[in-house]
Amino acid sequence: MEQGITQIRSPKQPITASPLRYCLYARKSTESEERQILSIDSQVKEMLQLAEREGLEIAEIKRESHSAKDTGQRPIFNEIVEEIKQGKFNGILTWAPDRISRNAGDLGRIVDLMDQKLLLEIRTYGQRFTNNPNEKFLLMILGSQAKLENDNRGINVKRGLRTRVEMGLWPGVAPLGYLNQKLMDKKCQILVDPARAPIIKKMFEKVAYEQFSGRKLYNWLKFELNFYTRGNKSLTLSGIYRILDNPFYYGIFEFPKNSGNLYQGKHQPLINQELFEKAKAQLKRDQIVRENKEFAFTKLFTCGYCGSGISAEEKWKVLKDGTSAHYIYYGCSRAKDRNCKNKYIREEELIEELLKIIDKVNLNELGMKQKLEDEIRRFNKLQKIVNGRTGQALVEENDVNIRQYAKYLLKEGSTSDKRELLANLRSRLNYKDKKITLIEEA
Repeated sequence: MEQGITQIRSPKQPITASPLRYCLYARKSTESEERQILSIDSQVKEMLQLAEREGLEIAEIKRESHSAKDTGQRPIFNEIVEEIKQGKFNGILTWAPDRISRNAGDLGRIVDLMDQKLLLEIRTYGQRFTNNPNEKFLLMILGSQAKLENDNRGINVKRGLRTRVEMGLWPGVAPLGYLNQKLMDKKCQILVDPARAPIIKKMFEKVAYEQFSGRKLYNWLKFELNFYTRGNKSLTLSGIYRILDNPFYYGIFEFPKNSGNLYQGKHQPLINQELFEKAKAQLKRDQIVRENKEFAFTKLFTCGYCGSGISAEEKWKVLKDGTSAHYIYYGCSRAKDRNCKNKYIREEELIEELLKIIDKVNLNELGMKQKLEDEIRRFNKLQKIVNGRTGQALVEENDVNIRQYAKYLLKEGSTSDKRELLANLRSRLNYKDKKITLIEEA
């Protein structure tokens, strides 16, 4: 936002001849119907010529591009109001009354300054307003008229949008996979994007028939297809989910958003509704899994190839008898190298590798030896109470049994037990090609 200061003295009249000092305020309109009105620089030029002709003192020039539609949202206008209260100037020079305000709130602030005799005059290109009842009344009428125009414009725009959507025409920017029609006689009609539409269709097919997750779809688009949006940017993960949740691609659209008002579009669908619903059901199942599943061994290992973390994902396989088998796989997250070749490993195989680590690790290095010993004592106490036995402990507190208990936790313990056990290792766990190794911390 540009702002400048200048002092203008008329050669015909000394500055002391008038007690008025003006702020020249130029504002660019953002309303579509006024795009042909003078630009900010043109307004400044015209008003400076007026000041020169009439011997007006310009204390400051302020420029603003914010809309005057909403109350209190123009920083430069708010600054002018405060500086009038401080006595820096007592007049406003502007192109037209609606440059000052197009809403009742800001108009009221201006009239209030006039009532307090802090703002003595408002000059426009063809009018003059002072602290005179008739002139203030006229200023309020002109300001109210500008507000009325804004309100009516909003109503007309909404009516026009309703008419278009009822005709099946999309009134906004075309979704990815489509292009807006640029011909004015075909406004709001959209065309299929020949470069991107086939890929959008393939996205739905990948999810519906190949059970792609959102993350897998993201990697496929970015690293295999090198896919870009119309803005020459990679499609984000959230953008992928928005596409897969948009019924526009099978011919239906909602307007306004979240209104529940659905319309049959005239555009060419990229997919059918059956494919859309199948993909949506797959995404919903994946979302339930993501929200409710906490994996035991994520973020505890480092990839032996690229140094990324190790992540997990669930897989479901439908068996011939109609039941389904459930598997959890761990593998490199590929955060540092998208082409990392580290292999995936099933959770059962991973646990077997960890059991070997427990046999090798120094128990003092485990970091929770004391807790394991306490658990064994608690077990012995429970057994004595249940069986009524006294005397010698059922399980000796030695290194062999402590290791066995640690292995038991890895196989049968809760997710939090497993995570706590491994998190207390003082050596780093490294995963490479289905093998776990311990790496001493420096």
